[in-house]
Amino acid sequence: MLSRTADSLYWTARYLERADFVARILDAALRFGSLPSTYGGSGEEWESAVAVAGNASAFHARYEHADERSACRFLAFDPENPSSIRACLRAARANARAVRTALTLEMWEGINSAWNELQRFEPDHMSGEALAGFLEWVKGVSLMFDGGAYRTMLRNDAYWFLRLGVAVERADNTARILDVKYHLLLPEREPVGGGLDYFQWSTILREVSALTAFHWVYRDGVRPWLVADLLILNRQMPRSLASCYDEAVRRLDQLADYYGRRGPAQRLAGAIKAKLESQRIDDIFQSGLHEFITASLRDNAQLGFAISDQYLS
Repeated sequence: MLSRTADSLYWTARYLERADFVARILDAALRFGSLPSTYGGSGEEWESAVAVAGNASAFHARYEHADERSACRFLAFDPENPSSIRACLRAARANARAVRTALTLEMWEGINSAWNELQRFEPDHMSGEALAGFLEWVKGVSLMFDGGAYRTMLRNDAYWFLRLGVAVERADNTARILDVKYHLLLPEREPVGGGLDYFQWSTILREVSALTAFHWVYRDGVRPWLVADLLILNRQMPRSLASCYDEAVRRLDQLADYYGRRGPAQRLAGAIKAKLESQRIDDIFQSGLHEFITASLRDNAQLGFAISDQYLS
């Protein structure tokens, strides 16, 4: 396969997964913002959404402060923000169009139809139920493409590059959405483990479609260390870091066998997976969850660079 074809497949998957992530971040902020100020709603949830999406400096170069209107416009519809939902869907469609023959008809028609349908959403009329409906639609687009790939593609190098893109992007996104909680500081009067803390952690689980899975696995109340255990170390959870790196290692191994060559990407992915396997959630919390997430984001970025150098350039 040509490196530019592999690059387009890999980034089609990453951009669609990123659009899904931004939708989930905005949905979390919308839920946090629905709290009355007497219970904990503070307005900081929109600042948190911008910060966790990694766009704070670009946002504040254009807006004085983050609120529902400005954060939604910037993170969902701004064509100049490369990580906005609109920009991600545009980039995903452009990459998919470049490799249409490597995709099935269902996958191409799905992403092309999604781009066309996006044009009917009006940024100036996005608030409340309309915004919530739009965000659900974005998540549906990602699920549609992911399901189309699973059900219709040959299991060859094209499929492996797509799945590798999903795994790398999803690991980054899970770490970031878990970190939302640490950009939303509890008010001083609110205890850890209190009602607001429970609501925030439950919202994080809901935004990664893991609330039901959490209760199946732990059969306990929502506790920070259990949420972190599910989203970091539990391999049964498709969005956990452990599951994402299992997937990345599997796809990189398949590519190595297919092309008859291993390289830095395989070694780095294996090292990250091994490091996760050696972790216990108690140790992670003792050393600091935020610090662990920051290191995970750095490791994931290095893996992305290694994949690009080895296969995509």
